[in-house]
Amino acid sequence: MAEPCTIAVPPDAAGQRLDHFIATQLEGVSRSRVQLLLEQGDVSVNGAQAKPSFKLRGGEQILITGEPHPAPLKATAQDIPLEVIFEDKHFAVVNKPAGMMVHAGAGETEDARNSNTLVNALLFRFKALSATGGDLRPGIVHRLDKDTSGLIIVAKNDAAHAALANLFSSRQISKTYTALVQGSVERQKGTITAALSRDPVRRTRMTTRPADNARSAVSHYEVVRRLNTRFGKFTLVRVRIETGRTHQIRVHMASIGHPVVGDTVYGASSQLTDQVAAQAAPSRSARRNSQPERLKLNRNFLHAAQLAFTHPVTGKPLELEAPLPKELEAFLARLEQS
Repeated sequence: MAEPCTIAVPPDAAGQRLDHFIATQLEGVSRSRVQLLLEQGDVSVNGAQAKPSFKLRGGEQILITGEPHPAPLKATAQDIPLEVIFEDKHFAVVNKPAGMMVHAGAGETEDARNSNTLVNALLFRFKALSATGGDLRPGIVHRLDKDTSGLIIVAKNDAAHAALANLFSSRQISKTYTALVQGSVERQKGTITAALSRDPVRRTRMTTRPADNARSAVSHYEVVRRLNTRFGKFTLVRVRIETGRTHQIRVHMASIGHPVVGDTVYGASSQLTDQVAAQAAPSRSARRNSQPERLKLNRNFLHAAQLAFTHPVTGKPLELEAPLPKELEAFLARLEQS
């Protein structure tokens, strides 16, 4: 049981929302956590419960009886199918499906945060993993976005974790992705070097706009195939990244006008329409009544296809591959048929 906490509201806090004010007074406590305490009735103002939007006047006494800092979650084992590409006593390489979080994420309910992640599956399959990443991220050396599939390396012990992390930081692991992007990429190959930072307005996004805290990022792309279809023009590219920044390939390709298919966060279309059929209708009314075929991909067309590096313990060269998932193969085939 948490010790009650009392906060005196100073006069200069007049006009502030209750939840915002409390969050500024409690170190390391998020506004969403404060709102939960208010909803649970664990916060009172001058002895009465109040809503998160309550406007302070100054001089009030706030009493908090709940626990501002929730107990940390610990990942648990869960029987989830897992495709293992490589495994020895030091680490494993698995093929993560799209739609699966690598580890528990902030902002979710407690049950959602601690279930159906790659970590839950790893704990069931391997039992013991490195503890370097903490209780919620055992074994995790690097990450893939939820809607990105493909190869990810998992450390089984702390020594392997440290060795693999060193390979990543010194750029000794070659990471190659396959992506389908919108439009016809002009150059056959190229390098994007735009630095990345957190979008100051939409905090879940990254941006290439100049910022003091921007981090260097390097992506090399090469055209594999160009598609001119009834649904528009697309380019299948192979992308090798030197750095591993958040959303790197997605932001870099969007920055040159070619967002990854399915990636609506960075400007891709939510669905693709048969443009030929839509334009073939003889009149405006006929076009309204016609129903041209539409395609929708419920994930990003981005797949971590290859990893190449030297085993940090045995010194053996490793070249690992994961083919395109069936849903991406089927989507690509449908476009090529049109």
